[in-house]
Amino acid sequence: MSNLGESADGAANVRQDEEVSPEKMRLVVTASAAGTVFEWYDFFIFGALATIISKHFYSGVNETAGFIYALLTFAAGFAFRPLGALVFGRSGDAHGRKGAFLVTMMVMGLATFAIGLLPDYEQIGIFAPILLIICRILQGFALGGEYGGAAIYVAEHSPQNARGFNTSWIQTSAALGLFSALGVILLVRTIVGEEAFQDWGWRLPFMVSLALLAVSMWIRLQLQESPAFTRMKEEGAQSKAPFKEAFAEWKSLKIVLIVLFGIMIAQGVVWYTGFFYSQFFLEKTLHVEPRTVNIILIAVTAISAIQYVFFGWLSDKVGRKPVMLAGMLLMLVAYFPGFHILTQAANPALAQAQLQSPVLLHADPASCSLQFDPIGKANFASSCDIAKSVLASRGIPYDNVDAPEGSLAFAEIGSVKVESVDGIGMATAALKAARDDVGKRLKAALMQAGYPEKADPAQMNFFGIFGIMLIFSTAATALFGPLAACLVELFPTRVRYTGMSLPYNIGTGWFGGFLPAVALAIVAATGNIFAGLWYPFLVTCVAVVIFIIFVPETRHRDIRQ
Repeated sequence: MSNLGESADGAANVRQDEEVSPEKMRLVVTASAAGTVFEWYDFFIFGALATIISKHFYSGVNETAGFIYALLTFAAGFAFRPLGALVFGRSGDAHGRKGAFLVTMMVMGLATFAIGLLPDYEQIGIFAPILLIICRILQGFALGGEYGGAAIYVAEHSPQNARGFNTSWIQTSAALGLFSALGVILLVRTIVGEEAFQDWGWRLPFMVSLALLAVSMWIRLQLQESPAFTRMKEEGAQSKAPFKEAFAEWKSLKIVLIVLFGIMIAQGVVWYTGFFYSQFFLEKTLHVEPRTVNIILIAVTAISAIQYVFFGWLSDKVGRKPVMLAGMLLMLVAYFPGFHILTQAANPALAQAQLQSPVLLHADPASCSLQFDPIGKANFASSCDIAKSVLASRGIPYDNVDAPEGSLAFAEIGSVKVESVDGIGMATAALKAARDDVGKRLKAALMQAGYPEKADPAQMNFFGIFGIMLIFSTAATALFGPLAACLVELFPTRVRYTGMSLPYNIGTGWFGGFLPAVALAIVAATGNIFAGLWYPFLVTCVAVVIFIIFVPETRHRDIRQ
């Protein structure tokens, strides 16, 4: 059995009768990638329609709270991905790769289709969001098992000198899935009209999933079991207790821990910073028009699809470790300078106002809460909380100044002072009115001090924005492109599905998926719009150290042991 310390030039030991023809290899890659694109389509389409979903399923609460609950429902998919990884990983190691990822695709497709049929809040009340959450949990559960199955299946069919290239097509599936989701939504919107889409047309992209499921299942049913698992099954060597072998035996658990903390936590924060947090930063902090941001992201995502394949191919030539390490190091260098350049390029007026008229928030530290509400229940009613929430929602940077105990918080903008209000004990309606009043007075003072309400397209440096986003994309794809091949090569065949799926989904689903919320909490607490970057920066630093010390080069390993 292979271990972490092996160089394993075992490609020469691969039996010739196990070699896969080029025609079959193309079918394997196409079928695996197509199915994974389909599952990412299902996963992303919920996020793209979160605003509309909140109106239909959370209409029993105010609009803001409803949107929060919709986003939390979206997050439920991330939370349950590790559980899916465990269940389907065990099945894949014990009974075969093909069956496991056929089931994951079926569960994902039916759950997505069901969302399109669910009655809304006005029809069945509280049961509507409950059923929606169940469907979303099933989506995350299925996706947790999909990636590992597809990556392993392709890798176990691939020749040693092309594993990086072949598995990189699986890595492109996230980009292609996002394209598919946005394309179907745009098409349906155009055909039925915006009013009808808001009313009932939003259901159609979910219902289209059934047709996509049928096509994807047909394609994957043409496949056979992977050569490595078939050989292992013929020899009677498959694992009878994958959980025990993967997590209770130190030689396997060590690999799991190294993969999680040396690779996956970095992959999670690097990818989500580059493709999601940057979008949030441009829209919410720099006030760039969402359509403009979407156009830039679509262009970057299109290029990223090519980059995944290039870096996967490159890792076959020079090794997985140097390519992946280069991606981590590039992002470490780019985190803070990149977002500073984004600020100057996207909203130079905001950057200038920040220098000329910095915002100072005077408040009793004891009255200030961390602006993080994972369950949507906190009121943030103190004078400090109200002022911070207003400033954070507008993306305004500020410096904290300690004020006397019990004093009322106020914002100082140049020579203007804007007092907050103490909303503790206020009724919901009164608290909302008080927060709105503080927001109006702050807005007037900010505009007087030169803070722009929106980014001016005439002043934007689009090439600068695109350039920085391309750097983020390059870092993310250099790390992610060879990832599937690297993970497959690190784990022995007996526990490969179980072992690699869990750290992958914890890293991407938890460390990456919750990054925007954590970063926003840090920004709101400090007032520094760049402070949230310390979270991905420090996580990446930890991963780089562990990666350099403990992760070996794997491209020459014989994975059929």
